[in-house]
Amino acid sequence: MAGQDDGIRLRQVVLDCTDARALAEFYRALLGLVYRPGDEPPEAGADDPRGRDWLVLRTPDGAPQLAFQQVGTLPAATWPDDGVPQQLHLDLTVASAGNLLAQHECVLRLGGRLLLDRIDDAEEPLRVYADPAGHPFCVFVSPSHPGEH
Repeated sequence: MAGQDDGIRLRQVVLDCTDARALAEFYRALLGLVYRPGDEPPEAGADDPRGRDWLVLRTPDGAPQLAFQQVGTLPAATWPDDGVPQQLHLDLTVASAGNLLAQHECVLRLGGRLLLDRIDDAEEPLRVYADPAGHPFCVFVSPSHPGEH
């Protein structure tokens, strides 16, 4: 069996978007991430060439998490309806239904919108949202196994 350094590892998830800065700001605020050095927003009124191309968010200790790639057009996913599939979505977790209720207000305040509400599901409480670019993401209540469902 190959050693851990010999295999392929996930570096980050990249989201296409028509406004890389706005989407990066949404996830930065929602997840408590920080910009890769040099990707921070410019001063008010200054040009933002990186924000029109490619931005990376990391954990506060420097591990890459999400990147945002500017594209000219992007059809918004129509899930759960037919039309444009979601193609990829993020699964996020919170420790309790109370945390999910609190995060709901945060998601809406940051520009997300609710797509599906299963907070009362006894086996797997969750809510599905769309980020400001239309990418769906799930927030699960998972007190014992964060990130698994």
